[in-house]
Amino acid sequence: MDTSNIDDTEKLEHTVNQLRIFIDQAWTKNAKKSKISKHSKQWWMEECNHSLNNYRVSRSLENWKKFKKVIKDIKRLFFDDKIQEVANKSYGPWELMNWIRRRKLPTIEAINHNSQPYLSPESLWNTLHSTFNTTLNH
Repeated sequence: MDTSNIDDTEKLEHTVNQLRIFIDQAWTKNAKKSKISKHSKQWWMEECNHSLNNYRVSRSLENWKKFKKVIKDIKRLFFDDKIQEVANKSYGPWELMNWIRRRKLPTIEAINHNSQPYLSPESLWNTLHSTFNTTLNH
């Protein structure tokens, strides 16, 4: 797109319209229509749909087990590929952290001895040292 000759409002509007047309064409060519459902996962494939439909038609325990196995196998392949991709592109392992749910950190309690909390490393060390080494000097 030549933008070197924009010297008035009319040419600017024409250039902006051309840009809009290019973006619209690129979007139309490359955008994928997706059907949002409870199964909208990156790893979900047509094989999953097929297996789920088989189960829905038959409602058999055997087809349910097949469906669960298909899901397990496809997830395994998908995530193994993603891990390999991260490993091959020299990303750090922290790139994989986006896949997991954030977990609450466990609550931390102060160590109490004789109803007294020990909050500093020095007081904790002195308490532990005196507790575990009392027989050393006897």
